[in-house]
Amino acid sequence: MTSSFTVHAASGYEQLMGRWSRRLAPKFIDFAGLAGGEKVLDVGCGTGSLTFELAKSGDLTDIQAIDFSPVFVAAAKERNTDPRVTIQQADATALPFADDAFDRALALLVLHFVPEAGKAVAEMRRVTRPGGVVAAVVWDHYGGMTGMRMMIDTVAALSESGRQLRNRYCFQPMMQPGEMKRTFVEQGLVDVTEAEPMIRMDYANFDDFWVPIGAGEGPLGKYMTTLDAAERERVEAAVRDAYQAGRPDGPRSFANVAWACRGIVP
Repeated sequence: MTSSFTVHAASGYEQLMGRWSRRLAPKFIDFAGLAGGEKVLDVGCGTGSLTFELAKSGDLTDIQAIDFSPVFVAAAKERNTDPRVTIQQADATALPFADDAFDRALALLVLHFVPEAGKAVAEMRRVTRPGGVVAAVVWDHYGGMTGMRMMIDTVAALSESGRQLRNRYCFQPMMQPGEMKRTFVEQGLVDVTEAEPMIRMDYANFDDFWVPIGAGEGPLGKYMTTLDAAERERVEAAVRDAYQAGRPDGPRSFANVAWACRGIVP
């Protein structure tokens, strides 16, 4: 498996996305459901946003969490104090668990970074018992992430490479209406339902928005590392202007909508 998400440091990821993943996690759990005594798998755990929310949200007996990134796995292990939680490096398209091992397999903000996303869903189904739940949620990059879309459109207006970046960013796997539901059905899940959870991303100022991107975190940060110094300055100035929108620098709040999908293993 490969991943289209670039991570340099767990701290940078936390500022870029981890804090917002934690805000989305309770809404995703409400949609996916939980019951006491269950064994739950977190696929693509990152720094543990869903993992540790699961530990708080239900009387679960076992929480297994995997991620492809050793940086994320190390950060999540460092945070963990719950004996029910086990975290390991593994591939979402080749999960290291027996068939029917879990009551629920959940994936928070990961499937759109898995090139073989359908294979990951198939693996989540395989390791979930009959009657159990498979659920996932991804951002709607094209129409639902207002702050990031503001930046990506600004970058696209500056160069051909920026336009190519926008195309890649907006059309990752599982991000089109109904796409994740179709994949769930194709992989044999039944009673498939969808939802569109929303959170707000609240920034203190432009630096709060920009610093992890400028440092190379995530897909947009990776693009910044391909530019020379003059190009980086030009992009930063243009995005700053878009963020401030003619007003003094300071707090800004952006609405962000995700696609969520839930199915039952027959």
